[in-house]
Amino acid sequence: MELRTLRAFVEVVRQGGFSEAAKVVFTTQSAVSKAVRQLEDELGLPLLNRIGHRASLTDAGEVVYRRALVMLAGRDDLLAEIAELRGLSRGTLRLGLPPIGNDALFAPVFAVFRSRYPGIEIKLVEHGAKRLEEMVLADEVDLGVSLLPTLDAFEWQSVRCEPIHVLLPAAHPLAGSEQISLAALKSNPFILFETGFALNGIVLDACRAAGFAPDIVARSSQINFIVELVAAGLGIGFLPKLIAEQRQRPGISHALIVEPAMEWNMAWIWRRGGYLSHAGRAWLELAAEVSAKT
Repeated sequence: MELRTLRAFVEVVRQGGFSEAAKVVFTTQSAVSKAVRQLEDELGLPLLNRIGHRASLTDAGEVVYRRALVMLAGRDDLLAEIAELRGLSRGTLRLGLPPIGNDALFAPVFAVFRSRYPGIEIKLVEHGAKRLEEMVLADEVDLGVSLLPTLDAFEWQSVRCEPIHVLLPAAHPLAGSEQISLAALKSNPFILFETGFALNGIVLDACRAAGFAPDIVARSSQINFIVELVAAGLGIGFLPKLIAEQRQRPGISHALIVEPAMEWNMAWIWRRGGYLSHAGRAWLELAAEVSAKT
């Protein structure tokens, strides 16, 4: 059963005849008559009593007319909702963010996006980069944040590339240095993030390249807690430059790690070849716009 034939039938009833219905649906009278006959043949019952150029409903026609109105109204509602999604006046955007750098990098985008598209609901989850990659592939989020280079399964848009800084207790012999090599830190206890945070991989890969395996004395998913552990003298920590500069406090010194491979290169990712909603594309456009201004 096609909506086209239902529309023709409904208009015959509404307009009181085939020729009048043909004008409403922008076709010929014969095409309308054929559509109604097709519907009657499919249902196996006459729907109209034809009297000259006029027509009235049979009992079966009453049932079909009533149901057809509901079905056609549902189609109109569907098209209206799709138009609203295209126009970004409604919908949902699912974002996966890392716990590192949210306030500095993404809060400005949120503020502008909300003002431009107040009808779009944003649903957020926070995880490390590896988990976010899994969620993007499983279609649990529309867009996620990971570090480059990433898998070929993703398309990506750059967010920001930052060097890595080491956080040192104020009493550390190298405190106050502007730049430090990773090799100069190999005898220090390391404080890293929990497993699954991509920043760990950057640090550990660089240590392997420098020829040592660090002594990891603590892990945490909280930036502020890592900063406090460093201030307490438990060990040294690592943060992207942007984040390290926001966490300055007495008892802490931070310096650039001079290793070319140690970069925090963050990007938005989404499934290569997958469907990305209008809201998702609008977010990427806005994120690029905000990034260009900073």
